[in-house]
Amino acid sequence: MYFVYILKSEIDSRLYKGFTNNLERRIKEHNIGKHKSTKPYRPWVLVHYEKVETREEAREREKYFKSGIGRDYLKKILDP
Repeated sequence: MYFVYILKSEIDSRLYKGFTNNLERRIKEHNIGKHKSTKPYRPWVLVHYEKVETREEAREREKYFKSGIGRDYLKKILDP
């Protein structure tokens, strides 16, 4: 089981898209500053996640969220 997740920075409202097999651990890692790309924008809040069966499905869904149409979709579901 994998999770595709969207985090929102409480500093400037930017979104971060990623995937993992351990969602709770991954969010903690982002919030303690373990990852260079997300460290300056802490704290992060989970705003959306989806469960998928395989790593490949998770990677494809993450790529979708990072595309233009995926960003539009997120805007619709996160800012109704």
